[in-house]
Amino acid sequence: MIDRLATPHQRRAYGRGGINRVTSPWRANTVPYASIMLGSLLPIWILADVMPVAPPLGYMIFLCWRVMRPGLMPLWVGVPLGAFDDLFSGQPFGSAIFLWSITMIALELIETRFPWRGFWQDWFTAGLAMILYVISAMVVSGASVTEHLVVAAVPQMIFCVLLYPLFARLIAWLDKFRLSRSRRIG
Repeated sequence: MIDRLATPHQRRAYGRGGINRVTSPWRANTVPYASIMLGSLLPIWILADVMPVAPPLGYMIFLCWRVMRPGLMPLWVGVPLGAFDDLFSGQPFGSAIFLWSITMIALELIETRFPWRGFWQDWFTAGLAMILYVISAMVVSGASVTEHLVVAAVPQMIFCVLLYPLFARLIAWLDKFRLSRSRRIG
C-alpha cells in the first residue's frame, strides 16, 4: 500500500520486501466476531447462585463494537451472533436473536440521525441499550416480572453501565490489534 502512495524517493528509502504495509485480512475479519463469541462464553465461568450479577458480556462486547465501529458489521449479524449467545446464556432460544437484531436496527437508525457523536453520547446510548436489554431479556425469558425481580436485576444493570468505558477501551485495543500491520516474507 505504501508503494502506491509514496513517491519514488520514499520507495527507495523504505526498501522492498521487508514489511507488508496492509493488515491481515484474516485478522481484520475474525477479531470482532471472535471477541463477541468469547464474551458470550465467559459468563459460564462466572457463577451467581442467588441472582444474576454478571452482565451479559457478549451483548456488551457486541454493542461496543457496533457503537465504536458503526459500519464494521452488517445489519443481519445479530441473528448468528444472537443464536450463538442463546446457546450459552440459558435464555430461551431466539431471545438474543430477536434482541440483538432489534439493537442493530435501533443503532442503525440512531447512526443515521446522529452521525457525529462523542463519548458521552455513546456511553448514554450504550447504557440505555444495555438496561433495556436486561429488562427485555427478563420479559422474553417468560419469567413473571415482579418488582423483586427488577430490584434483583438492578446491580446487573449498574455493572453494565459502569463497565462500558472499560469495555470501550478493550474494544479500542482489539481494533488496534485488528488493524495493525502484519509482516509478510517475500
